[in-house]
Amino acid sequence: MKKPLLATLAVLAVTGAGAAPAVAAPAPAVRAVDFAGTVALSNCSGSVIRFPASQDDDPALVLTNGHCLETGFPEPGEVIVDQPSSRSFGLLNSAGTRVATLRASKVAYSTMTDTDVTIYQLTRTYAQIKSSYGIGPLTLSDTHPVAGTAIKVVSGYWKRIYSCAIDGFVYRLKEGGWTWKDSVRYTSACDTIGGTSGSPVVDTATGKVVAVNNTGNEDGERCTENNPCEVDANGDVTVRQGINYAEETYQIPACFGLDNKLDLSRSGCTLPKP
Repeated sequence: MKKPLLATLAVLAVTGAGAAPAVAAPAPAVRAVDFAGTVALSNCSGSVIRFPASQDDDPALVLTNGHCLETGFPEPGEVIVDQPSSRSFGLLNSAGTRVATLRASKVAYSTMTDTDVTIYQLTRTYAQIKSSYGIGPLTLSDTHPVAGTAIKVVSGYWKRIYSCAIDGFVYRLKEGGWTWKDSVRYTSACDTIGGTSGSPVVDTATGKVVAVNNTGNEDGERCTENNPCEVDANGDVTVRQGINYAEETYQIPACFGLDNKLDLSRSGCTLPKP
């Protein structure tokens, strides 16, 4: 995980091709990625999200990390569902200006097992938020991301956007007592810091969320907190100091049904269960 924000602030205070074809292939379309729909938490970042099948009158959802949960880190193997919450979120517009305070009604789902996500249900619908503030949610992609994809990591806490690409995928990412599966590894340009935890990772070609930012190896240590290590299918360990990671989100939509209601028994749902 990224260091708790206060710890991060304390650290900061102290310290050849051949001939070109006659007609070039068109470059991939790039969508403008801004802060609209992102949120600032008390110590993390997040975003208002919807699924491909969500409806405008569904209760809106906020996505962030499991380790951003206000009651503390979920233990390895722990899955939290339908936990009451009144947590508040600062909603940002495209320029990164806070335009509203949104409030949770509950934690719909939270875990740090296999992945690192918390999904809050809000007291307002997508339509109510759009009508009041002119801001819509970000859509989660329901397909696995692709290596080489250009991405942006959008931090509502810091009001900063990081640009890089998906360098590859990690069979197992281990940090302290937690292990995450099939994590996204960034190229080095995404040098995210504490407070960016929970930021949506947006595919610049589609504008859809493909992952949620969660950690990075800060000190070159092996598999310790704030120093995750990569473990391959053979059990071999690789440490990449200064490299940061995210957890995929394509598997989440299959676990929510009508009215954005969590249903871990749905066909295709692979999220860990309580």
